[in-house]
Amino acid sequence: MKLQKASAAAAGALVLALTATACGGDSNDDSSGSGGGKITIGIKTDQPGIGLLKPDGTYAGFDVDVATYVAKELGYDAKNIVWKKAPSAERENLIANGDVKFVAASYTINDERKKKVDFAGPYLLAHQDLLVRADDTSITKVEDLNSKKLCSVTGSTSAQNVKDKLAPKADLQEFGGYSECLTGLENKAVDALTTDDSILAGFAAQKELQGKFKLVGLKLSDEPYGIGLKKGDTELKTKINDALKKMVSDGSWEKAVKANFGPANYKNEPAPQIAD
Repeated sequence: MKLQKASAAAAGALVLALTATACGGDSNDDSSGSGGGKITIGIKTDQPGIGLLKPDGTYAGFDVDVATYVAKELGYDAKNIVWKKAPSAERENLIANGDVKFVAASYTINDERKKKVDFAGPYLLAHQDLLVRADDTSITKVEDLNSKKLCSVTGSTSAQNVKDKLAPKADLQEFGGYSECLTGLENKAVDALTTDDSILAGFAAQKELQGKFKLVGLKLSDEPYGIGLKKGDTELKTKINDALKKMVSDGSWEKAVKANFGPANYKNEPAPQIAD
């Protein structure tokens, strides 16, 4: 799920400087949580609304807000967080190698992943959905894609799910990044874009795109997002779960949802039950 931005590339040198210390495992983390050391957290850096590296070298998004809140509850100020890019294919490796304390990166909890890492949460229930042009009334259900051009990134399981099971006659267009799909959608080269609704809402909520797109509102899959951590670390898991529960109870969770997804009129699910 890549979003290529020239401005993000311009900030690359700064990001490298910020994250270089995260390559040596947990040695940079103050495991006691006393706040005197650093904590390294894995996030996405190319998903607006979820985890995005901004041109000024700072990070924004719902996962960033959740991770920052959790870190504070663990005893770390925001200034002591070292953010580390966590591509989907590398999340388990980053955790297993001790390169991060935990990962909050649109990380769906499933049985296969639970064989390799433990999860705290879930802290958000997303669903696979479709993004279409705001004035398009021809797509209201997944079957309508059978005569349409569907866009997603190369190798996307979301796109294959639609193509293989839900709308086999859809004309699947695959590109290297979601930015290309958005451009194609805006220019009417494609008719719909599919991935998790939270990610779609994040894209649609960008200031320059507000009002151009809408979510269809389909729930084609359940995607419970969890915080990944090293397998067997029950103490950390309990602390993170406690932090997530507090985030919901004090209103911070709802505030973060509205701030990051609100401009896209994202109809989010209520905060999911935290698994103990």
